[in-house]
Amino acid sequence: MAEPLVKKDDDRDDEEIIASGSEASEARSQFVEDNFVFFYGKFVVLKSNNGVIVVPPSCMVDYSPFMGIEKGAVLQEARVFNDPQLDARRCSQVITKLLYLLNQGETFTKIEATEVFFAVTKLFQSKDTGLRRMVYLMIKELSPSADEVIIVTSSLMKDMNSKTDMYRANAIRVLCRITDGTLLTQIERYLKQAIVDKNPVVASAALVSGIHLFQTNPEIVKRWSNEVQEAVQSRAALVQFHALALNHQVAMTHPLAVTNCNIDMESLISDQNRSIATLAITTLLKTGNESSVDRLMKQITNFMSDIADEFKIVVVEAIRSLCLKFPLKYRSLMNFLSNILREEGGFEYKKAIVDSIVILIRDIPEAKEGGLFHLCEFIEDCEFTYLSTQILHFLGNEGPKTSDPSKYIRYIYNRVILENATVRAGAVSTLAKFGALVDSLKPRIFVLLRRCLYDSDDEVRDRATLYLNMLGGDDLVGETDKDVKEFLFGSLDVPLVNLETSLRNYEASEEPFDISAVPKEVKLQPHAEKKAPGKKPSGLAAPTSGPTSAVDAYEKLLSSIPEFSGFGELFKSSAPVELTEAETEYAVNVVKHIYDGHVVFQYNCTNTIPEQLLENVTVFVDASEAEEFSEVASKPLKTLPYDSPGQSFVAFEKPEGVPAVGKFSNLLKFIVKEVDPATGEADEEGVEDEYQLEDLEVVAADYMLKVGVSNFKHAWDNMGADCERVDEYGLGVRESLAEAVSAVINILGMQACEGTDVVPSNARSHTCLLSGVFIGNVKVLARISFGIDGPKQVAMKLAVRSEDQVVSDTIHEIVASG
Repeated sequence: MAEPLVKKDDDRDDEEIIASGSEASEARSQFVEDNFVFFYGKFVVLKSNNGVIVVPPSCMVDYSPFMGIEKGAVLQEARVFNDPQLDARRCSQVITKLLYLLNQGETFTKIEATEVFFAVTKLFQSKDTGLRRMVYLMIKELSPSADEVIIVTSSLMKDMNSKTDMYRANAIRVLCRITDGTLLTQIERYLKQAIVDKNPVVASAALVSGIHLFQTNPEIVKRWSNEVQEAVQSRAALVQFHALALNHQVAMTHPLAVTNCNIDMESLISDQNRSIATLAITTLLKTGNESSVDRLMKQITNFMSDIADEFKIVVVEAIRSLCLKFPLKYRSLMNFLSNILREEGGFEYKKAIVDSIVILIRDIPEAKEGGLFHLCEFIEDCEFTYLSTQILHFLGNEGPKTSDPSKYIRYIYNRVILENATVRAGAVSTLAKFGALVDSLKPRIFVLLRRCLYDSDDEVRDRATLYLNMLGGDDLVGETDKDVKEFLFGSLDVPLVNLETSLRNYEASEEPFDISAVPKEVKLQPHAEKKAPGKKPSGLAAPTSGPTSAVDAYEKLLSSIPEFSGFGELFKSSAPVELTEAETEYAVNVVKHIYDGHVVFQYNCTNTIPEQLLENVTVFVDASEAEEFSEVASKPLKTLPYDSPGQSFVAFEKPEGVPAVGKFSNLLKFIVKEVDPATGEADEEGVEDEYQLEDLEVVAADYMLKVGVSNFKHAWDNMGADCERVDEYGLGVRESLAEAVSAVINILGMQACEGTDVVPSNARSHTCLLSGVFIGNVKVLARISFGIDGPKQVAMKLAVRSEDQVVSDTIHEIVASG
């Protein structure tokens, strides 16, 4: 190892050491104690008690000053907060370490957190500005309880009225973070004064606090409209932006509360700060009335060309909401959307506009023909294949229902001539839809489809051939009108992965492929038993080739057992549910097989102990908490050698066609025999033993198959309202709208359609579309509208359509009881 270079300086009392190797390591250790570093040229300079240590940066790459610190040691250091003579620098270092631990996920017990909190409050007596800022951070991170907040409230309120602006701003933020509604009414006057404070940092702190407080105390924050209006006119961009952000949040749920700010916000549309201008526009679009729509559109038109696409998307979504709010203004708003659709912009921006036009067409009948015409003009010069195909698909569904369908044919056939293969194929399908629904257009459609037979792409040619055959072109005998329309407009009610697997397994023969035989639910591997580490799956535990073989394997296995052969057709098999922890002596999971009048539990067992052989393995099931179930059969496992998975079964009878639910306790019972490791032979005599397993539940979702539909609106309309039931429910306090949506989907066990299971961030309302097949092979569709009503209170409107009114009512009962 090279010797360190030691350089003497006659004018200084200490030494500079260019450290390497172990010296650098010592320097790092010293740095932990002194916590003092600065940079000099290409070197990192650490100040130590013995002098100044200069370390090459390469030695510091993987180094953290907090490396190796422990919670217990830091809590001991926190006693420095109680010293009569406070060392501000040392206290700041300890708080830094505490904050580091908290942000790394370290948890403090209630006692530890309380002791640290009370110790930190003593630091208010220090006049050190830097330490005070650290105290504010620490109090926010600790989130004290209501009893503890009282201790620090007086100190924070004193700082709120301090002459030091930094104290005032931070005290406001902290106090609003830890306070409850009772204390908020006491400090409301101070907060309203702070909103109009001359110092922008103080005003901004109060406004940001208002944004957070609105989630829990909206009624109080709504009363600040006059002060917020004055803040909107502030010369400080920071204050303007936060005032607009607060207005926008209030406008999302209480638009009338901020209408007095509209005139001031209109003047901000031309603000040079485009973030402020965008926020002003979107807030005005939320709070504006019908008479102000045209004026707003004129102002926004000049504004759109100056902002980035991400801001334009926000404006487009706000305009869509405004149009749905004032449907009589659809002409001016639709014209605005069509104009900006022709301008330059990226994919996401154009997609947002197209989506908005499609929604307006669906929700405002009068806007249909004008909206379709705007979309037709757009695809004449559209550079995005995805948008062109989506518009063609939508045009094929809606165009034939207009007063003059023929005017759209030119736009569609232009795509066959001018576009790439993907768009050409979509255009052929759209032409076929017009031919199927509009008899007067059939001859013209046949001519156009025949031209497509000579296309260079095989997909385009195949589609043209198929549709000519179906529609009866070229003197062919076509399918019936009902079959054609079902094929062109019906939803594909089988998962594509299942259809693909079935087609791959189909062997050409005189018997045609039967799509009705394709499984409707994607199922996991049927035998997911745990295996000992390092061993390959064997026998029934081997992976299956695909969804179809998984279903077949279950049905074949169960039908081979005489006790279960009379249960009828298997409706559904669940994914395996683990009943043991990982790395335990015995690994057990269970698959729930659902029949119309029975439920069979298949316990997949694995013995992970080489020195043991298990015999007469059975699961004793206690159904005392499942009153509607009665045990009718069980099939024990004769032997269970080491790492050789086996199955034990227990069957229950339940009311036929009823989604009975309940909890089952499980106890694994067996005879264990010792195995000689040398010979592999087991003892003749064994010992009875048992092993407690986790509880198992049968829930309502077990009676629902996840079966999606490709076109929910079409499926919903075809289902009809004969067996529809609509009701509203309160879901209580939820962490977020996304959490509420996920919970309802899980309770029902249905398939989310068209990506509606994804909730946009910060959304306050959302519509979820669900599809499934209920036990008894009854198709079910659900349209659920969610909304935030009050502080984190989620309300839900559930509309269910099915082929049986009893099933529609049952879905509502499941939600009401869940």
